[in-house]
Amino acid sequence: MRAIKPTRAFQKDFRREMTGKRGKVLQQTLSSVIDQLARNVSLSPRFKEHALKGKWARHRECHLRPDLLLIYRKPDNETLTLVRLGSHAELFD
Repeated sequence: MRAIKPTRAFQKDFRREMTGKRGKVLQQTLSSVIDQLARNVSLSPRFKEHALKGKWARHRECHLRPDLLLIYRKPDNETLTLVRLGSHAELFD
């Protein structure tokens, strides 16, 4: 199982999302996805996991909701880095 390393930006994004009205449901989904990623289990196709391009080239993304994304990296065989959490507009504009 990979060690989970959240970035400061992810921690800030997480706190922001948890204060919303869907925080509890989001926390359950996010915990499940992070657990699967840490154990190298393939995510369900509903999460639309894919590699990113451009400045995010070494990162991957999955959709927790239609417009709520988790950006992460697996820099080595031991680590899962949680990079950002937010909408397309918050993360890519």
